[in-house]
Amino acid sequence: MATLGLELERSSASRNFDPKWLIMGFVVLVVAWLALVPLGFLLWQSFMTPASAAAEAEFTFRNYLEVYTSSETLRLFGNSTIYALGSSILALVIGTGLAWVCERTNTPFKSFFYALSIVPMFMPGILFVTAWIMLASPNIGIFNLLLQRAFDTSYVFVDIYTLTGMMWVDGIQHAPLAFLLMSATLKTMDPSLEESALMSGASVFAVARRITLKLALPAAAAAFLILFVRALESFETPALLGLPVGIEVFTSAIWEALHGYPSDIGLGSTYAVTLLALTAGGIYWQSRLARNAGRYATVTGKGFRPRVMDLGRWRYVTAGLFILYSLLVIGLPFLVLLWSSMQRYYSVPSWDALQNISFDSYRAVLAFPSVGTAVWNSVMLALASATAVMLLTAVICWIVLRTQIRGRWILDNIATMPLVMPGIVLGLSIMICYLVIGGGIYGTIWILLIAYMTRFLPYGMRFNSSAMLKIHKELEESAALSGASWFTTFYRVVLPLLKPGLIAGWIYIVIISVRELSSSILLYSPGSEVIAVVLWELWQNGQYTQLSAFGVMLIAGLFVFVLLAQLISRRVGIREV
Repeated sequence: MATLGLELERSSASRNFDPKWLIMGFVVLVVAWLALVPLGFLLWQSFMTPASAAAEAEFTFRNYLEVYTSSETLRLFGNSTIYALGSSILALVIGTGLAWVCERTNTPFKSFFYALSIVPMFMPGILFVTAWIMLASPNIGIFNLLLQRAFDTSYVFVDIYTLTGMMWVDGIQHAPLAFLLMSATLKTMDPSLEESALMSGASVFAVARRITLKLALPAAAAAFLILFVRALESFETPALLGLPVGIEVFTSAIWEALHGYPSDIGLGSTYAVTLLALTAGGIYWQSRLARNAGRYATVTGKGFRPRVMDLGRWRYVTAGLFILYSLLVIGLPFLVLLWSSMQRYYSVPSWDALQNISFDSYRAVLAFPSVGTAVWNSVMLALASATAVMLLTAVICWIVLRTQIRGRWILDNIATMPLVMPGIVLGLSIMICYLVIGGGIYGTIWILLIAYMTRFLPYGMRFNSSAMLKIHKELEESAALSGASWFTTFYRVVLPLLKPGLIAGWIYIVIISVRELSSSILLYSPGSEVIAVVLWELWQNGQYTQLSAFGVMLIAGLFVFVLLAQLISRRVGIREV
């Protein structure tokens, strides 16, 4: 009798067990491992002395004392702050101006300009910086040489190897991000206040300055903080423009600490923790700002139709500004890379150089054994990381938005935590983690996959959460009442309805994975190179024409991918990717 009761108890327990808890538990553990464990190892390593053949690593405060009592740290802080402020202000001003012209005025060819404005987001940073070196270098820059010939002087008119040059390159490169952030705000703003001001006799530009921009102030401040944090974590621009002339910021100091002789991981970790604190502070103030944005709201339950303002003849001026921006950000950089790629040795454009047009650089790039490997690795990593991130965050978003589990907000914060981790800091923390743990992951392509999944988790959360908020819960309840299990409901109901957000996020992550350098540069090894690392190595080896040729082919490939992505997006009902 007792045996029968025990068997009935076990049978009842097996019937009541829901496999969804296994799936959710596994996803939670994976996300927590990706986001928290490397950070813990980074903090631990910052308190350790470097190990050597003569002595083991020991716990110490020496790294923090060395960093926080050194005038070098003050210089790094000053350079990093000035660089981030200057580049983010420039990007915000340009992006906001373009967004206002595109969303609130009758400037001609706006759809075409909109597409052009986001193209630079998909160009690897190292290619953009290289193009501007060829344009504005004191010695070989086309701008300087043309001006020197025109005025018959040897005076250096522009010098890209300065803090101002760094801010210029970084600012115009990331103006598209500010454009997208501000465009979304201006697109949904109720125009009634602007119309009232225009009917009262105010000029278009007075309305823009005194009403439109003031109503968009919270969005502008949030965009500025995002741009500021992104500039703090920038690696390519400080490395290519700052290091050659001794202008260091925190990211380049971390690189120097790890690649000097002897390598000082403890010092690099301490710099990384300091940079992490700065970026976390920026994200914190952004969240505080978002809480107080309600008083600027103009979209209510009352319907409205967005209208544009008639600029009159000024619309041709704004169209001209768009053309000038496109020329500076897309046209000139691409043309100079194309020119360089068709030279045997880099030379400035001239009639004599035109006689030396050659495709040897393209043949040389295609013959490099590491290029095919890098392209294959990048494609596989992009597809795998994008797929894994979107599926993981779909489950996380369901837990956060659909359940009443206590502490689910903690899970949300853990999944978005990598947002405050600069790429080079993330790469360092993962490197330390798997050097200590072992398991044969370090030095393989798997460690890059882990890094990419961790880095792009917040993007997956953004796309999936916005899509899931639009799905009413009653659809899942109907499936459950029909006898469907949680897995069947999630697979057959939730995921199909999430398809627009899933595909948009997947495409976006694929694109930015291909250009990712800051985390890859510390984790790759022979055989696991990716495209961005090959570009970096070509630059370090002085193979500028081969770098340009590879860059031209990469830009062409990304352009084709973006066109295909737009086609797919329209088919599944996504307007913008």
